[in-house]
Formats: sequence, C-alpha cells, structure tokens
Amino acid sequence: MNNKQVLHPMVKLQQRVSSLVNSRIIQPDDNIAKIALLFGDDWSFLKSELLAYGFSLQDPVSDVLVVEQWNDE
Repeated sequence: MNNKQVLHPMVKLQQRVSSLVNSRIIQPDDNIAKIALLFGDDWSFLKSELLAYGFSLQDPVSDVLVVEQWNDE
C-alpha cells in the first residue's frame, strides 16, 4: 500500500510562490494579484481559497509565505 501524503492546495501555492520569490520573478512585497497570470487555469480556485482564508488581492505575497498551517475548519 502506498502512503503518499497529499499536500493541501494552499501548501502547493505557498511552495510555488516561494520558488517565484527565490527566483526573483516576483518580490515579497508584490501584491497577490500579480501572481494571477502565473497560475493560469488554477488561479480561479486559488483566488477563491485565498479570499476564503481572509486574504485580499492587494496583500503582499509575503503574507502567504508566513502561514504555518492551513486549516479547513
């Protein structure tokens, strides 16, 4: 039996955003809206998730990077 751990979609987003910041494609103080085009078809879902977690599209991407745990409660 394969015991693969499934990552929460927001953890995946966090990892991708971190990679973009580390690659200097975006800056930590860039707003979340700036990443919309980089996520293509996934953006609609990710945007709704971010809004559900209380983020606004004007928040800096660094706010996403500092979240330690994503709870679905």
